[in-house]
Amino acid sequence: MRSPDFVTRRARTLRLEAIVLRHSDWGEADRLIGLFSLQLGKLRAIAKGVRRARSRKAGHLEPFTHVNLLLAKGRDLPIITQADTLEAFQPLKDDLLLTTYAAYMVELLDRFTVEGEENAALFRLLHDSLKRLAQAEPPGIVLRFYELRLLDLVGYRPQLFQCIRCHAEIQAQDQFFSYAEGGVLCPECGRKTSAALPVSMQALKYLRHFQRSDYAEARRARLSGSVNAEIETLLINYFNYLLERRLNTPSFIQRMRQVSLAPYRDKESA
Repeated sequence: MRSPDFVTRRARTLRLEAIVLRHSDWGEADRLIGLFSLQLGKLRAIAKGVRRARSRKAGHLEPFTHVNLLLAKGRDLPIITQADTLEAFQPLKDDLLLTTYAAYMVELLDRFTVEGEENAALFRLLHDSLKRLAQAEPPGIVLRFYELRLLDLVGYRPQLFQCIRCHAEIQAQDQFFSYAEGGVLCPECGRKTSAALPVSMQALKYLRHFQRSDYAEARRARLSGSVNAEIETLLINYFNYLLERRLNTPSFIQRMRQVSLAPYRDKESA
């Protein structure tokens, strides 16, 4: 492993604005911190001594925390020498269901990015989406908007307005969706494609709404529970297809909903 290119002989430290994605134990008292930064995209850094009881940095380096960091050159990876919380997003850590939603967003970001590639738009999308969840915005709206916008930013924007095969304008009726072709198929093309799956007119309507709207417009959507579930299933399966492996967090979200769904049912269908 090599340190990021920013740690050069001339500039041995750098201040970054970042969101903590995860941490894991490293050595006897340290932690390996996964970050997504405004300036450098995804990277890893070592936080020395943070597992000790007296550590002042530990509380600033919890997952989903928006932080200001000072990094110094390390032997293999940069070392976090200073950490200050900008936004703690505490509700995401106090409620287990919200924690799973935040973890789902982080997993998507992590799977579609590589270390060292700056993407300020992705940073802002993650930051704004975590903030919306923490401010009790309807999770269904927050997640669906996040998913469609992330697909745009990583280059997998699905075609939702024309048949991906014959290019006919999509009409107001039930259609089909092809993961392999990356978009909607009209009924005629869809019936000829064994791998295409049906998508209802209502689900497609909201998919298109989220894709072409900013968040202020997207949040006006009034998703029913059944339509939200249909869109969620379609997008998760699309992500699994693109990644060629299953995401880990959706199954955990389903288990958590079974034990704590009642307080959130109204929010997700709002």
